[in-house]
Amino acid sequence: MLVYRPHGLRAEAPRRVRHLTAGQLALPLLTLLHRSRRRRWLALPSMASHRAFARLGSLWLVALVAACGGGGGDAPAPAPAATPAPAPSPVPAGTDATCALPDFEASLIARVNQLRAAGASCGSNGNFAPAAALTWNTQLTQAATAHSLDMVTNNFFDHVGSNGSTLSSRVNATGYAWSGLGENIAAGYGTVTNVMTGWMNSPGHCANIMNPAFTQIGVACIKGTSTNRYGDYWTMDLGRPQ
Repeated sequence: MLVYRPHGLRAEAPRRVRHLTAGQLALPLLTLLHRSRRRRWLALPSMASHRAFARLGSLWLVALVAACGGGGGDAPAPAPAATPAPAPSPVPAGTDATCALPDFEASLIARVNQLRAAGASCGSNGNFAPAAALTWNTQLTQAATAHSLDMVTNNFFDHVGSNGSTLSSRVNATGYAWSGLGENIAAGYGTVTNVMTGWMNSPGHCANIMNPAFTQIGVACIKGTSTNRYGDYWTMDLGRPQ
């Protein structure tokens, strides 16, 4: 089934959809609260829709800059410290994160940068002018690999890991110091061409790929097993370092 879960400044309008597991009709699933590095919170709406045989999902995060001005009155009580999201489980050495596809990294980075160089219309997320090329980053690839492997091992499809890990906690675990992050996930696409076409045909995923704020990328694909619902699980992590 095809699932769109864009998080961002211009999310798609909610529609009635079939729930991921129970099969009943449901409205938008959740609002993600992401705690920024400056102790501010960003609320990002999550929405979904379904079709058959494959899935997509996207996520966008930004570190907000906090500012405060002068004024009288009592200072508010400090907010309690948030519990950090857990880190993902380590990726075993020798894990194939390419789904055994030839020229995986070269094919992906070439296609992404070809699209960015041309500019694109991302539907309800607007038109994007040509953007600078992205460079491949091993830390973002490590975070993407951990999440795709988690989805295969625990047979699920979501931006939140089986142990509660989030995009930011997975990237933080690699030591990548970021000022902005984005994530696209997909399952059941089989080839680089198919997954890129699927992402570009979805406004939220397209906007992540075309976002000029991102400068680096890492992508992983882990093959599913006979017990998984899909034959392959993809994660694309995009970032801008500090």
